Amino acid sequence: AAGAVAIDTPVFELRETLMGKYGEDSKLIYDLADQGGEILSLRYDLTVPFARYVAVNSVGNIKRYHIGKVYRRDQPQLARGRFREFFQCDFDIAGTYASMVPDAEVLKVLVEILTELQLGQFTVKLNHRKLLDAMLAIAGVPAQKFRPICSAIDKLDKEPWEAVRAEMVNEKGLPAEVADTIGQFVVLKGQPREVLATLAAADHPLAQHPHSAAALAELSMLFDFLEAMGALGPISFDLSLARGLDYYTGVIYEAVLEGGNVGSIAAGGRYDKLVGMFSGKDVPAVGVSIGIERVFTILEGQKRKQAEDSGVAIRATETQVLVASIGNGMQVKRMGLCSKLWAAGIKAEFGFKPNPKMGDQLGHALEQGIPYIVLFGDDELKSGVVKVKDMAAKTEETVGVDKLIDALRTRLKM
Repeated sequence: AAGAVAIDTPVFELRETLMGKYGEDSKLIYDLADQGGEILSLRYDLTVPFARYVAVNSVGNIKRYHIGKVYRRDQPQLARGRFREFFQCDFDIAGTYASMVPDAEVLKVLVEILTELQLGQFTVKLNHRKLLDAMLAIAGVPAQKFRPICSAIDKLDKEPWEAVRAEMVNEKGLPAEVADTIGQFVVLKGQPREVLATLAAADHPLAQHPHSAAALAELSMLFDFLEAMGALGPISFDLSLARGLDYYTGVIYEAVLEGGNVGSIAAGGRYDKLVGMFSGKDVPAVGVSIGIERVFTILEGQKRKQAEDSGVAIRATETQVLVASIGNGMQVKRMGLCSKLWAAGIKAEFGFKPNPKMGDQLGHALEQGIPYIVLFGDDELKSGVVKVKDMAAKTEETVGVDKLIDALRTRLKM
């Protein structure tokens, strides 16, 4: 809808392509066995392969979406939608455009998708990499510790501040007072313009630091664009959002479901230096990745609850009609009739048992939520008719075989 093209890339990449892009998460990359050729690994996300694609093909400006599987040597937690092999759905804009316009469009697309999926109340937490870096510099964190400390801050959505502070001080060697200064910054979150007003006040340290001052100006513009597109509502400006990946350079964001138990359902940000790592020529880019599996986990939960409340089965197929028979030797007739329904664009199935029992056929239709049964035996065949059973209304009607397709189409509102 937003004018993006689709691309596809291999599920494996050269190992050197993936190394040094994911910070502490690099240990989760699956390596393929060395078979005497190139050293390969399974892709960890769709962003790094996209950056390589843009670099290798010397692409200028491109808007693309890509749906594909990615692989992570993580501890699976099925209930929380965490898998080792899962689908991601990415939308990215690479190239040179007016400041913050692509960022705003990517966020708008994200908000639109999550709204249309009707998953429930969601929040898009948003921060800026330059704000984080300035915040760490002001607090007194040495530059070489920025990324490891960011990785620690990134855990604040799962762990209390005390645990994160302990990691910074005990594991990563940060002085306690430096960690406490960071603690004063990361508690700030809320309505974008309100948080921006607090940070942009003349006496605030982030307004005085040149890098963060530039980031605040960018965010002010971004919030104007998002408001114009009706997408500012779900955004929360959250200084605790760090996104552990090394390649982000600007705005970063992560979508979470209120009351959901599945971690983030989408995330992304701006990565202006990633393409240049492959070609030596920087191409600015920004994008978002939606974790389809996590979305499915939530949708499945909703569907199961609806099914329990309504007593209507969750459907595994879209079959509209079960072609059923009474008596023996009818399989060929069922197959013939089913083929005519398929040719007419009606979703039908005929059952594989040669001589199925009526109870089994009815049971199958009920279990699978198939709305109609077309039924015949010797008597019907002789008369050139079939019976059409409406499973929901519990009614049965006799219809001439030549009128069957029209009768079903009317019932199915085709």
